Amino acid sequence: MSIMIDVKNLHKRYGKTVAVKDISFEIYEGDIFGMVGPNGAGKTTTIECIEGLRKPDQGSIRVLGVDPQADSRTICLNTGMQLQQSSLPDHMKVWEALDLYASFYPHPVDYSLLIDQLGLTGKRNAQFKNLSGGQKQRLFIALALLPNPRLIFLDELTTGLDPQARHAIWDLIRAVRAQGKTILLTTHNMEEAERLCDRVAIIDNGAIVAIDTPQALIQNLAAGEQVSFSIYGRFLPEWQESLASIGQTDIQGERITIHGQSTDTRQFVVTVVNQLSSLQIPFHNLRTEQQTLEDVFLKLTGHQIRE
Repeated sequence: MSIMIDVKNLHKRYGKTVAVKDISFEIYEGDIFGMVGPNGAGKTTTIECIEGLRKPDQGSIRVLGVDPQADSRTICLNTGMQLQQSSLPDHMKVWEALDLYASFYPHPVDYSLLIDQLGLTGKRNAQFKNLSGGQKQRLFIALALLPNPRLIFLDELTTGLDPQARHAIWDLIRAVRAQGKTILLTTHNMEEAERLCDRVAIIDNGAIVAIDTPQALIQNLAAGEQVSFSIYGRFLPEWQESLASIGQTDIQGERITIHGQSTDTRQFVVTVVNQLSSLQIPFHNLRTEQQTLEDVFLKLTGHQIRE
């Protein structure tokens, strides 16, 4: 497979703050590659260095075979970018924005087709200020696709969107990849990365702490079982001490989750139920839960995801 992005020993500092620490990875043609982690982890700095928008302090970056700092023209003509913070003039209409941006490229995609493909036909003459959050994001995707790019950068694409809009954007991203495009996205939404990405780099405090397919990360690092249940009334401190012998206990209001190391689901459930019964804990709605990429993240970083 062709290597579309090759990053070696990337390092970036702002004053005394180290934003990116010796990051290295490759992205292959046709893949959706995700950089995941909390806000402030170094994702945006990394993607902006790859795009050529920031100059790294150390390391090397090759994008489509060129140095993005030395050959910005190749980058501009062959990539599409959706930045973390983007806007357009309030009164600019959807078609006007696409028409203007199309004039920047020698062989742009027919933006009328993009309007139809991205579900903006009914908003063709709408002003930017009157678009919903999901419609604005679809417009920014259209702008990123205008140069018919080989490589697309998407930075925190669905932040702030409601679940319906978020899932619609995910479907669009899958459709774009089906056209043979390569996509690099950043997100702090672990579900988004798990559903969309072929490979994921988990970044925390400026460093890559793991990189693999979501499925491999979950299988290798989130071994064990989870059982969750609800209780009636207050969860007593002595109960948590007793349940600690089974596994790590997380308390979220009336919902309790126990993380165990057992690989036998049935036996783990029996153990949990027996312990709850012996402690006379009034539980209900007990169920097993699948491990997720978020569980991997918490194991690797040891703290809750920062919003």
